[in-house]
Amino acid sequence: MLKKHIIPLTVILGLLLMAKVFAYKLPTKVENLKKDNYTKIKKEADEPVFSIAQLEFAEETLPIGDDKVTQKMQKTLASFSYQNLQTNRLHKKAAEWFPIVEPILAANGIPNDFKYIPLVESGLRGGVSPKGAAGFWQFMPGTARMYGLKVNKKVDERYNLKKSTIAAAKYISELYDIFESWTLVAAAYNVGDGHMRRQISKQKQDNYFKMKLNRETGAYVYKLMSMKEILENPLRNGYKNQKPFLAYKKVEDADATSVATTIE
Repeated sequence: MLKKHIIPLTVILGLLLMAKVFAYKLPTKVENLKKDNYTKIKKEADEPVFSIAQLEFAEETLPIGDDKVTQKMQKTLASFSYQNLQTNRLHKKAAEWFPIVEPILAANGIPNDFKYIPLVESGLRGGVSPKGAAGFWQFMPGTARMYGLKVNKKVDERYNLKKSTIAAAKYISELYDIFESWTLVAAAYNVGDGHMRRQISKQKQDNYFKMKLNRETGAYVYKLMSMKEILENPLRNGYKNQKPFLAYKKVEDADATSVATTIE
């Protein structure tokens, strides 16, 4: 009788043991699929693909589907790569200038992207322009005096970063009251508000990227966007030993506000 009971029990235990082994070694197909999908999605999220369409200036983007604009942006950006520009001086100047420029722009309601103007205006070329513009923000003598800067034989405050930035912020703010577009403001900063207004009226067009402007002004915003790109994403533009400059975060500071509204 005992043998009769032992044999069936042994068989049952053996079957239960085999069932557990197979269940452990053979996960369901659905679970595998879920795991594979998660890995794929995570990898794609960690490795975003760069696109020219991502570039913007003061939150104003390039026109979608305009091949001429895209090609012009690609060409300008390529000219700012390390292979062509071959300089790390811009990163050093940015590290020195931005802590002074950024809070002044913020206190005056000017988009942070305008901090790239001094780098494009004086960081790339420096010196005095053929027309007489000079300093960090390349002010003409008359315009500099109009916005509170001293320019004479003894003193030239266009070369004072703090004071010239305060003057530039006031000028940029006035330009925005006229054009109500930051890309047009940047273009007007380069060519003058009178000329810019005439072109808008003549062309019946107020989209910077669709306007026909002189060579320098027509490339100006593209240069600012390229400067922004190489400083915020140096690695993908060939600058291997540089850290990216993060976007400025406005800090409520009484000293920063007072320095941005009063010239000492």
